[in-house]
Amino acid sequence: MTKIDELTKFLSEKFNTANFKFSHNFGDDVLEIPKEQIAPVLRYFRETGKFDFLMDICGVDYPNRPKRFDVVYHLFSSREGARLRIKAQVGEGESVESALPIWRGADWFEREAYDMFGIKFAGHPNLKKILTHHQFVGHPLRKDYEADHQQACTESLPISFDSSENDNGDILNENLVPINIGPSHPAMHGTLRVMAELDGETIVRAACEIGYLHRCFEKMAETHPYNQVIPYTDRLNYCSAPMNNVGYCKTVERLMGVEIPPKAQAMRVILCELSRIIDHIISVGTGGVDLGALTAFFHLFTYREKVYTLFEKLCGARLTVAMTRVGGMAQDAPEGWFDDVLTFCKEMRAGVDEISKLMIDNKIFIKRTQGVCPVTAQEAIAWGYTGPLLRASGVNLDLRKTTPYYGYDALNFDVPVGTSGDIYDRYLVRIEEMKQSIRIVEQVCKNPPGGDFTIRDKGIVLPEKKDVYGNIEGLMNHFMLVIKGLRPPAGEIYDATEAANGELGFYLVSDGSANPYRLKVRPPCFAIYQSFPHVVKGAMLADAIATVASMNVIAGELDR
Repeated sequence: MTKIDELTKFLSEKFNTANFKFSHNFGDDVLEIPKEQIAPVLRYFRETGKFDFLMDICGVDYPNRPKRFDVVYHLFSSREGARLRIKAQVGEGESVESALPIWRGADWFEREAYDMFGIKFAGHPNLKKILTHHQFVGHPLRKDYEADHQQACTESLPISFDSSENDNGDILNENLVPINIGPSHPAMHGTLRVMAELDGETIVRAACEIGYLHRCFEKMAETHPYNQVIPYTDRLNYCSAPMNNVGYCKTVERLMGVEIPPKAQAMRVILCELSRIIDHIISVGTGGVDLGALTAFFHLFTYREKVYTLFEKLCGARLTVAMTRVGGMAQDAPEGWFDDVLTFCKEMRAGVDEISKLMIDNKIFIKRTQGVCPVTAQEAIAWGYTGPLLRASGVNLDLRKTTPYYGYDALNFDVPVGTSGDIYDRYLVRIEEMKQSIRIVEQVCKNPPGGDFTIRDKGIVLPEKKDVYGNIEGLMNHFMLVIKGLRPPAGEIYDATEAANGELGFYLVSDGSANPYRLKVRPPCFAIYQSFPHVVKGAMLADAIATVASMNVIAGELDR
């Protein structure tokens, strides 16, 4: 029995599936249903445990269709590693029932679909803009909205709160102290604004305002050829840029049915694990700064700079690198590069032990983090947590183990899992993950595969410079590929990788042209940060600063 047959039988026990359309395209299971059935089907999946994660909700605009929008839900089963995409058509002015009562994590995803497309979700208590500012007119991801139509914001909103948090909504309590934390507060990195009401130093309620670094990534992807999107992915999580390159190219390659060479896979694994290390360095280091541990931050950045030097040797860039290409890597590793990586691993292993002594074993750090703002496993799943924060809450889920790719199943490494989900456990998990990444990198670098660093398909990969300048075939191949661009088949796909902060997913819709028709990013910290007002409620103001640091919110991927 196929997965589709199994799913059909499962749903037919409760629903009349005559209007349900099942399909299996490009390796993805897809279920298309009437919009009236969305909430009942989602609830059934959740209550039966068939799918425990709601990973993403997004919209797609088809302006020439009677029902203009697709509302798309991506579900995931941590038990089986299975995924399901559910789609429903919604017309202009129509609404679909909110999934918020089923999964708390639906909150910001539905607000984003409303903001970007104007899709309405009936029953959502706080359906208002989230990425664009309050003066913005229109819905920017609609096909009839011009990509260069910019709208400036001239004034900020006063302190306000979501109606879902308190029946009084925006009405401030005169007995409490309203306060802005950010965006200019150092702990908010210039990109986050938290509005809070305090009783002394205790947070009674809080709300987040985001969008300060919204760069229109998804809109720009629709106006650029596939390979030209790669530099834009660098600017998602710029603290671990290669992981974004890899996630995007892996998605396009799956849609095109391309398998990259073993050497390219090995190089991508090395880059991803080095990126995981330096991303955790940012999280642990800046988290220490927010708690007063400045020395650890400077010490950690020594190792981050060493990784930048390895990136520079490979491609000439340090922070935003654009190292991958659809089909493999941009270029081969220089002579001795793998040995340089192994040398770094030895240094980093000693460095991690020093980090533990400076921070994790520090009594002050322990008292500021242990038992502070814990999140249970059930809460983490409901909010859509993935990555280190989910594992800190006691859920053993890592895509490198659950749905292995690039040979991770052949590598020997462990997945650290916490127990309490507090701030201390989050840092413990990240420290241990750094050690495991070193193990992975060493295994790959000690015996790197031979062969080419990219496929040699003339319709996908540019020829080498010597061929462009040396023969007419190479010149014409280069010319045609630049002019025509990559042409993946028409269709859609969702692919995900285990990035440093959790599941980094790309939902790609192709119409067969040279540009993506729709490219939706599922950023890990978007789902995580929406829980912040709930997590810090009742905690001290200083604990809120420690919490946002432990969440490792990267505004580049949060706002996109």
